[in-house]
Amino acid sequence: MPHLVQILLPVFDNQGRHIPADHYDQVRTKIIGQFGGLTAYTRVPAEGLWQSGTSIRKDDIVVVEVMDTELDRSWWQDYRVELERLFRQDEIVIRAQSYEAL
Repeated sequence: MPHLVQILLPVFDNQGRHIPADHYDQVRTKIIGQFGGLTAYTRVPAEGLWQSGTSIRKDDIVVVEVMDTELDRSWWQDYRVELERLFRQDEIVIRAQSYEAL
């Protein structure tokens, strides 16, 4: 069953500095090499909000989407760890949903 996989990448690091552009280039190169294409929403970052104790925290994120015909969970878990190292994040969200072409 085909899946739409979304990778949520931060725009800023934990010190508030822009993530270097070459980090996103590495993602593009790897995903295109592995899956043949991707869609990246980079023009206007999405806003991630979550509650942390009594305060609301915010992240600006870039969403990268890829169509994956065979969801290899092990490959995606390994790649998530690689992205967490590259972007120096405690957690990078990668989520998948099955889809039906209409």
